Amino acid sequence: MKKPKLSTSNIIFVIVIVLLIIPQTRQPIQVFLHKGLALFGPSIIDESDRKVVTDYNWQLLNQSGEVYNFNEAKGKVVLINFWATWCPPCIAEMPSLDELYKSYNKEVVFLFVSNEDQKTISSFIDKNAYSFNVHTPKTAYPKIFEVSAIPRTYIIDKKGQIVVDKTGAANWNSDGVRKQLDLLLKE
Repeated sequence: MKKPKLSTSNIIFVIVIVLLIIPQTRQPIQVFLHKGLALFGPSIIDESDRKVVTDYNWQLLNQSGEVYNFNEAKGKVVLINFWATWCPPCIAEMPSLDELYKSYNKEVVFLFVSNEDQKTISSFIDKNAYSFNVHTPKTAYPKIFEVSAIPRTYIIDKKGQIVVDKTGAANWNSDGVRKQLDLLLKE
C-alpha cells in the first residue's frame, strides 16, 4: 500500500477546517464568506405576489427605552431588519445597511430589530461606529413578518405592500435598492 502524498490543497483544507473549529476564528471567517455572498442586492417581489401589512399593532423600544409604535410607520416607506450581534450574515450586511441608512434616514423609516439586551447591542453599534438606532420588541411583531431565520429584511411601500422580503445577507446599498427606494418615495 502506498502512503498518500500531502498536497497543498489537502493542507489548506485541513487548516480551514481547524480554523472553523476554533471559536475565535470561526466568526471572522463566516463573516468574510457572507460578505462575498452579499455582493448582490435583494430581489423585488412582483406586484401580483406582494403581501400587504394590515396589522400595525407592534411596539418597540429604542436604545433610550422610548416606545416606538409601528402605527407611526403606516403610509411611509419602511425598511425592517431583524438581526443579532452574534450572526455572521447579519454582521456581513451591516456596513451596507448603515450606508443606506445614512442616505435615506430622513425619508425612510428604518427599524433595526434585535432580541438581544441593550448593553450588547449598544456595545456592537459603538464598536462598529454605526449610525442607526436599534429597537427591541416590546410586543410580538405582526404575523405577516415570518422571521424564522436572520437576517430577515423587509421593505414596505406606502400602501403597506411588502416589496422586498430577503432572508440572508445582501448588499443593501446597491444601485437596485436605491432606485427602488427612490421609486417608492415618489409614489
